Amino acid sequence: MTDLPADLKYTLEHEWLTDGSPATVGITSVAAEALGDIVYLELPAVGETVDAGTVIGEIESTKSVSELFSPVSGTVVEVNTAAVDDPSVVNGDPFGAGWLLKVDVTDVGPLLTAEEYAAHAAG
Repeated sequence: MTDLPADLKYTLEHEWLTDGSPATVGITSVAAEALGDIVYLELPAVGETVDAGTVIGEIESTKSVSELFSPVSGTVVEVNTAAVDDPSVVNGDPFGAGWLLKVDVTDVGPLLTAEEYAAHAAG
């Protein structure tokens, strides 16, 4: 399994996020590898309100279409337009340049540490 940054939090649905607000949200390397070549991202618009645990977008790859879940509740303050324009960046750098959106956080859903997520992903 690809090394998981220890300073991030993770969800059972394979999203990661940074601590604090706004929180940066993306998908894990585990998800990116499982999806294969990502060809399209549907993300919420800036200003849209999202709720923790709900579907907020879709990630389409050459293999499948997967739902993107929000790990937090709050308002979207930024969307990674570079990743929308070239979704392959998510495959190449899921924890860096491939981030998806930033959310001004009002509430946080259930989160895992890198160690807990690694055990979940391996299980």
